[in-house]
Amino acid sequence: MKENEIELDLLRKLQELKYEYRGDIRDLEALKNNFRFHFEKLNRVKLTDSEFARLLEEIITPDVFAAARMLREKNTLEREDGTPLDYTLVNTRDWCKNHFEVINQLRINTENSHHRYDAILLINGVPVVQIELKTLTISPRRAMQQIVDYKNDPGNGYGKTLLCFLQLFVVSNRSDTWYFANNNSRHFSFNADERFLPLYQYASEDNKKITHLDQFAEKFLAKCTLGQMISRYMVLVASEQKLLMMRPYQIYAVKAIVDCIQQNCGNGYIWHTTGSGKTLTSFKASTLLKDNPEIEKCLFVVDRKDLDRQTREEFNRFQEGCVEENTNTETLVRRLLSDDIADKVIVTTIQKLGLALDGTNKKNYKERLAPLSDKRVVFIFDECHRSQFGENHRAIKEFFPNAQLFGFTGTPIFEQNASYQQIDGEQASYVTTDDIFQQQLHAYTITHAIEDRNVLRFHVDYFKPDGKGAKAAGDTVQKRKVVETILEKHDAVTANRRFNAVLATASINDAIEYHSLFKTIQAERLAADPDFVRLNVAAVFSPPAEGSKDVKQLQEDLPQEKADNAVEPNKKKEALKAIIADYNDQFGANHSINEFDLYYQDVQKRIKDQQFPNQDLAHKHKIDITIVVDMLLTGFDSKYLNTLYVDKNLKHHGLIQAFSRTNRVLNDTKPYGNILDFRQQQAAVNDAITLFSGESSRPPKEIWLADTAPVAIDKLKTAVKTLDDFMQSQGLTCAPEDVANLKGDAARSQFINLFKEVQRLNTQIDQYTDLSPEDKATIEDVMPKDQLQGFRGVYLDTAQRLKGQQDKGPDKTPEDVDQLDFEFVLFASAVIDYDYIMGLIADYSQQQPGKQKMTRAQLIGLIQSDAKFLDDREEIAAYIDTLTVGEGLNEKAIRDGFEKFKAEKNAKALAAIADKHELDVAALQAFVDAILRRMIFDGEALSDLLAPLDLGWKARTQKELALMEDLIPLLQKRAHRREIAGLGAYEQ
Repeated sequence: MKENEIELDLLRKLQELKYEYRGDIRDLEALKNNFRFHFEKLNRVKLTDSEFARLLEEIITPDVFAAARMLREKNTLEREDGTPLDYTLVNTRDWCKNHFEVINQLRINTENSHHRYDAILLINGVPVVQIELKTLTISPRRAMQQIVDYKNDPGNGYGKTLLCFLQLFVVSNRSDTWYFANNNSRHFSFNADERFLPLYQYASEDNKKITHLDQFAEKFLAKCTLGQMISRYMVLVASEQKLLMMRPYQIYAVKAIVDCIQQNCGNGYIWHTTGSGKTLTSFKASTLLKDNPEIEKCLFVVDRKDLDRQTREEFNRFQEGCVEENTNTETLVRRLLSDDIADKVIVTTIQKLGLALDGTNKKNYKERLAPLSDKRVVFIFDECHRSQFGENHRAIKEFFPNAQLFGFTGTPIFEQNASYQQIDGEQASYVTTDDIFQQQLHAYTITHAIEDRNVLRFHVDYFKPDGKGAKAAGDTVQKRKVVETILEKHDAVTANRRFNAVLATASINDAIEYHSLFKTIQAERLAADPDFVRLNVAAVFSPPAEGSKDVKQLQEDLPQEKADNAVEPNKKKEALKAIIADYNDQFGANHSINEFDLYYQDVQKRIKDQQFPNQDLAHKHKIDITIVVDMLLTGFDSKYLNTLYVDKNLKHHGLIQAFSRTNRVLNDTKPYGNILDFRQQQAAVNDAITLFSGESSRPPKEIWLADTAPVAIDKLKTAVKTLDDFMQSQGLTCAPEDVANLKGDAARSQFINLFKEVQRLNTQIDQYTDLSPEDKATIEDVMPKDQLQGFRGVYLDTAQRLKGQQDKGPDKTPEDVDQLDFEFVLFASAVIDYDYIMGLIADYSQQQPGKQKMTRAQLIGLIQSDAKFLDDREEIAAYIDTLTVGEGLNEKAIRDGFEKFKAEKNAKALAAIADKHELDVAALQAFVDAILRRMIFDGEALSDLLAPLDLGWKARTQKELALMEDLIPLLQKRAHRREIAGLGAYEQ
């Protein structure tokens, strides 16, 4: 189907949905006149031409967040007679009652931009949704990249016209439809090293995808629904100046809670899996309740001090200052009794709430709260299976008979995984989430989240000692063997320490022993091999409480640690002191057991610091493995934690919670969460998958678990065979050196897609911990490492060439090239960085002729196969050419030599440009240095540079364009592809 046919069908569908089609609005003037008509009608005013011009001047802004705020708020314009006009841009009280229009093929010719926009939806004349239509299969990342490119284009209409009010972008090829929020460039840039911006596919309440454009329009673009999506289900994150779109399942959960409260029909719980953004959902539910006059208070209840802090910070992130800190129970009681609207939504802990309702308390909290007892109070419980089973639940229900209780959980308690019993007379029965909360209001299980790619699958390896058959479930492996196995496998499983890991142990004594063993065995390895690079190992478990309220509160959710600390507490205390002292030595810290919470926070911070490349934060400051008992196995999130080593018995919700520490989505370098289980718990894993999978169209194990090694290797064979068949179809052999002989961009584009799949599968298989020697031999046979490296090098060459074409814009790029998504992140090794390469070059220089460990060709091949060196690879290769084997230069001499070599090469390139354009070399050098120092292009400085040529304006304009055509590649290269503000005006 052609693009214009898809467009006409969409216009027909929107007219069926009662949008008014405005075929007369095709340019900026018509857009402005239409907006003026609706503005004056809505605000019952007639503006003079100069007032309207000033209104446009005040509301049009390149700041997306400021525009989004303006769209939702009352604003004021000073009229010519000095009186204020309070106005809104749309009817914010009832978005359904606005006027909805659709326009197509809008052209905005501002300066040198001539973009044409497929379809735009207007609410009261304000553009709020842009729809881009494609005929080819869409790569969501590439579609988003194109919108980003449009917004970065000089003279674009997004910051200089009414298009600044766009809230959403929709991209569709009719059968596949995606949408995402508009944002300022800080939150709207395409960074190939990280996960791309949040992209959404709409879904029904039962999580079935609605991707066909017709159905998407009916369900999402219907006038009242779209109004709700923008007004109610987009969150303006003030602290980050960011627009956030709620996901469909979050919206359905909020609606379910609000409806349940409006109809006053009891309690309920939301089953939303770990990693699905429960805090945002509960925040939105809480803020909507703030506007409900029938509700006296809304309490968001968490069950630990650190979660209390995290949740309060998250709520305040979504809306500044919306939740105050409850420093103690007295503060909580004061806020509960307060009539201030700021105290209507309260975040607190179950422990403080329990104290407030304790009738035996000397401060008479319960008595003071009596006036509140008959009011309608809403309680929303985070991870409700932890906080709600027992006396607290009974106390809340007795004191607040008119309360409604709602719970969020990623892992509900069913009869199979219940551990809390209630005794009624002689009869004891297990308490489930259904017993406490009466009804499930909405479910979004881990099965849904994996299928949506909101979280990753798991690769589970059940360790077999010495390669023999499996031990009995729950049997332990000798701890020394566990540590040795981890040391052997850690680099592979964490992609050469790009990621980090947690080791879950069965008891505090086990954790202490493991910490000691890592220290001993790593010291032995270092003594035997000076090149051995130690793993940074930390351990964290709670100390004996000894009357500390903070530690007691912490341990309420750490049953194993609480029990362990009851036996020989002094021994455990001394061991923890020694572990903290080791930590202080290792990281240059100054923690003590008396301020355990600060130590615990620092451990979490260092685990998260894995996100920073080693050149930004040295590896010595990060943690590779954290040994835990109960801590960090629930509630802790880090995208750069990808591995869980298990030496403790896990089951049901405890197993899912622990596994889920590893499966946060990052990018294609993290294909799944890795689990290496030393206790043969396959049956427990299968039981947990069955219990928590929810409804599913396929067997849950197929969805949850990564391919086994044989299946993954078969997929690799198929991908390599497909590449081989393609090369042969072009009359070429499947060899890196033949890629240069491919004819035409269509063939080169096909190579990019085919080899990218080979690389993706290699990245996955490289992280497998259960490859047998036979598996490894098969992989090497399918594509030998040298050949793989060669293909990576030519892939980067080809990708760079085609990316250069993409950068010229879709109008000047063939369709197949325009749709390419290069995914350079797949081609950047974690271990190979600038320091590593300088070290290798120094080694190369110090080798004796005839006894070389690495040849010049191997060294250059390594550099050329890594995406991090795209801008420097030619210089590094040319520099290596100037060195002599056996010259014996140390690393400092190599670094200094390379910097000097690069400076001389840059100076020559600049001198050639100066000569070509008849400019003074020193003046051109100063001009370039100023740009790179400030990362801002200065148009006035360019005029000053060309002033000595004494050109007329026309000749000077041509000279500027010709000079910048030569300078831009040099500036981009030296800026390492970082954005230079203002340079876009000269980029083609």
